[in-house]
Amino acid sequence: MENIYILLGFFLVVWYFLYLRKIAEAARKQAINYCKKENLQYIAIARRSSKLRFNKQLGIYWLSIFDVEFSSDGEASYQGAMVLHGLKLAEMQLPAYRINNNIIDLH
Repeated sequence: MENIYILLGFFLVVWYFLYLRKIAEAARKQAINYCKKENLQYIAIARRSSKLRFNKQLGIYWLSIFDVEFSSDGEASYQGAMVLHGLKLAEMQLPAYRINNNIIDLH
């Protein structure tokens, strides 16, 4: 009987790591899409934390926080935070960054 519990525990651990990998891939895609939309250069992403949470509105979900490194002008790099509820982007927190002012005169 204890073999069933060992197998169940093993499969739960494997599922946990596979699901965290799926969240990391979704976070990377979300960060790249956000940077493209805001005309930023995506550099890197790293997981800060993942926690199981409960909310009346969302139910049980994984709250994951990622550090996102980006550049606005190709010279300086900045680090922001991205919050995911499950696989969906909930919030993007970026510091103040320099805007690239390459203005083209059409006259």
